Amino acid sequence: MVIWAEPAKSDLRSIHDFIASDSKYYAKKVVQDVIDRTNILDEYPRIGRKVPEIGEENIREIFAYSYRILYEIKKETVYIIGIIHGRQNFTDTDLSRVKEV
Repeated sequence: MVIWAEPAKSDLRSIHDFIASDSKYYAKKVVQDVIDRTNILDEYPRIGRKVPEIGEENIREIFAYSYRILYEIKKETVYIIGIIHGRQNFTDTDLSRVKEV
């Protein structure tokens, strides 16, 4: 089962809003593509790589466009915990937010 945590939902809304300022069509497409990309995690939760900044086996990431989709595996459930742009610095604040889920 794949569950979206609130911080990840908020990240996705922010991505949508940012892209929508130029194109509502592409904003919707990018959001749908990100969601579609996470669907594979239900069947293959370990398909992503470990997040280098964290280094924990159960906190992993997959990619869609320029975005890093961070997720945590807990037993039979995958929690989408955050989405960050690949060019964004991944700071200590981001690390603590990710580990809150």
